[in-house]
Amino acid sequence: MPPEAFRAEPSRLTLVLINLAILALGWSMASRLEQWPALALPLFLPFTLVMANAVVVLLFATHDLLHGSAIRGQGPRRWVGFMGLAVLWMPPTLWHAVHNRQHHGHTNSLTDPDRSYLESQPATWGKRIQHAFVPSDEVTPLGLALGMGTAWWVHNLRTVLSVLLGSRIPAAATIVPAPFGVSRGERQAIVLELLLIIAIHAGVIALIGLRPLPLLLGYGLPLGLGYAVAMAYIYTNHMLCPLAEENDPLANSVSLQLPAWLDLLHLNFSHHVEHHIFPGMNTNFYPMLRLILLERYPESYQSLSGAEAWHRLMTTPRHYRDGRTVVTWSGERSVNLPLKRP
Repeated sequence: MPPEAFRAEPSRLTLVLINLAILALGWSMASRLEQWPALALPLFLPFTLVMANAVVVLLFATHDLLHGSAIRGQGPRRWVGFMGLAVLWMPPTLWHAVHNRQHHGHTNSLTDPDRSYLESQPATWGKRIQHAFVPSDEVTPLGLALGMGTAWWVHNLRTVLSVLLGSRIPAAATIVPAPFGVSRGERQAIVLELLLIIAIHAGVIALIGLRPLPLLLGYGLPLGLGYAVAMAYIYTNHMLCPLAEENDPLANSVSLQLPAWLDLLHLNFSHHVEHHIFPGMNTNFYPMLRLILLERYPESYQSLSGAEAWHRLMTTPRHYRDGRTVVTWSGERSVNLPLKRP
């Protein structure tokens, strides 16, 4: 890979600011929606979709930034990361702990808090929610629809509860698939950041006003749809892979084959194997890395079309019996991983 692939790309900060501005404009417009003529209200719906995409881009741009691809230096990254992740109810200190340190350090292993639950784990509310809402051959249409818009928020809530209360309340620790600890300083930072995030969202709701239609169009739908699009990507990242015995991105990650315009819009987030190999790389270079991986590791590199990946998620169970077997809730049906290539 060329050296410029690993240089900081400060222009990505512009994306964070642009998409925050889009959301601020949408919230301001929503606060005045009741002044619009009734026939003009449907005109706001397309902007709701623009706002939802802004939520997606904020997540992906901030995700890259906090891996160091946009700016160097912990202080600047934390503040810009807070600006981006506040919309997604995620304290940046918690993100660093759960994503950068735990998930990337132990990808899809028994100690990865983002993995699927084991069949043998207790039926905590976290496991029951995953069973009811995550794409699988057992999820209902209603459960899937509700889950797509809320899974990101539920993930954040259960992780916050686990790291803040897990040392005192054992039941809180076990609501994530793999409990992990944070330092006292990190715990204090998470609490402070979470309070600021709550204040920001309360301010947005106060700006729009406690009115059902403006809140739905200007706050609920943009966040819910944005979370759903993000989760559609995230579900494909590792859920179709065996539990990892070693941290090998070729074995524990899946990349998607998506239209070029969608990759441009969403910062090549579909290139997930590539991301796990070089988390801090400028994402513009992921397509180049994909070509190298296809040339050198054609039998190991896992890449599926978006439609095929989603079909596989919806036709397979989600609970690990062992490293290479996923089973239904009852344990009556099992599937071996990885699945054969289409």
